[in-house]
Amino acid sequence: MIGRLAMMAVLAATLAGCAERNPTLFNLRKTDRTPDEFSILPTRPLQQPESFAALPPPTPGGTNRTDRQPQAEAITALGGNPAGGSGVDGAMIATATRYGVQGNIRGVLAAEDLEYRRANDGRLLERLFNVNVYYDAYERQSLDQYLELERLRRAGVRTVAAPPDPELLQ
Repeated sequence: MIGRLAMMAVLAATLAGCAERNPTLFNLRKTDRTPDEFSILPTRPLQQPESFAALPPPTPGGTNRTDRQPQAEAITALGGNPAGGSGVDGAMIATATRYGVQGNIRGVLAAEDLEYRRANDGRLLERLFNVNVYYDAYERQSLDQYLELERLRRAGVRTVAAPPDPELLQ
């Protein structure tokens, strides 16, 4: 009796030790306090000015010429003018905001997602053994890309770059 109990305990400990640690991306419970790698921006290369005497005075805590400006860079990459804007930018903004804009949408979405993740946090044993519940939690919100592709093709939308369903190729 005691031998069986000890063997079951060893087996349970062995199985628990073999559990694969999931990446933080798929783990709905954040367990560490590391910095967000997407908030760290590389700086541009340093440049030597033509005249050191013509440099503006330093601004402690302010910005410098090598700091990245992602919003301005994105506007420039899309053909806009980060300094001012053109009639095209104004028309685009007017079209995008025609139904109103919620200023705190990121905060609202983050709070709603946190509430959803807490409500779909997995069962007791999944939490106990740190099992990945990412796909189970968001399964109802996922999109079947091949069904959507077929729907778009039936509607006449050209989808020339979309790959075929690999299950149909077999």
